[in-house]
Amino acid sequence: MSSTNPPAAELAFDAKDVCVWYGEKQALYGISLGVRPKSITSIIGPSGCGKSTFLRCLNRMHETVPTARVEGEVELDGRDIYARGVNAIAVRKHIGMVFQRPTPFPTMSIRDNVAAGLRVIDGPKPARGKSDEIVERALTRAALWNEVKDRLSTSAIGLSGGQQQRLCIARALATEPKVLLLDEPTASLDPISTQAVEELVYELRSDMTIVIVTHNMQQAARVSDSTAFFLNGELVEMGATNDIFTTPKDDRTEAYITGRFG
Repeated sequence: MSSTNPPAAELAFDAKDVCVWYGEKQALYGISLGVRPKSITSIIGPSGCGKSTFLRCLNRMHETVPTARVEGEVELDGRDIYARGVNAIAVRKHIGMVFQRPTPFPTMSIRDNVAAGLRVIDGPKPARGKSDEIVERALTRAALWNEVKDRLSTSAIGLSGGQQQRLCIARALATEPKVLLLDEPTASLDPISTQAVEELVYELRSDMTIVIVTHNMQQAARVSDSTAFFLNGELVEMGATNDIFTTPKDDRTEAYITGRFG
């Protein structure tokens, strides 16, 4: 495996020798991957190579699968999120996640969808006025406020697919995460909505660290600073995005990005 990880002191996020099993089946093998603060890292690779599994490990979302088991460390700002006593819900406040298909809560209004994460944070919950400020700020950062500000009390299901995905991003942003994980966030969207989400992601990098799983190599080339190539549960190569796409060091990476498999 080839890597250009920066020194640990320069990392916002650092996975060390992460292995994952689902029951008896091993899905990831010793993944070590570091991410600089306020950057965008893309994870590419064929279906079933472990991209989404790894992403879910970065905020302990895999723990929703009863048979899943993880070994290794994942450090956020130098602290292992798997250390004894660290609460998974508290982890997800700092490491937000958006999934492949928009997942608005169907029984909630647009406003309540965005505010949903505020209900599970530690400590006192924000008052209604403060909550409204947080919702407006999150929707503004997600480039959605002007489109929905006059119908915050209506169901989120009435939004278009692209709007629903930006709503899900706003919901993740409401808790002010340090890291945002995106699992193929534009896979189910039309080209115009895809462009809107990509532009949003690029703007958000000034405020937070972003890791995006994508099958779309053109998307990875457009939005990311660094790219990691996964194959068969292993990290084959990681480096600056331009280097990965123009001068990859591993023959398997070159074969994938030139379309010889995948």
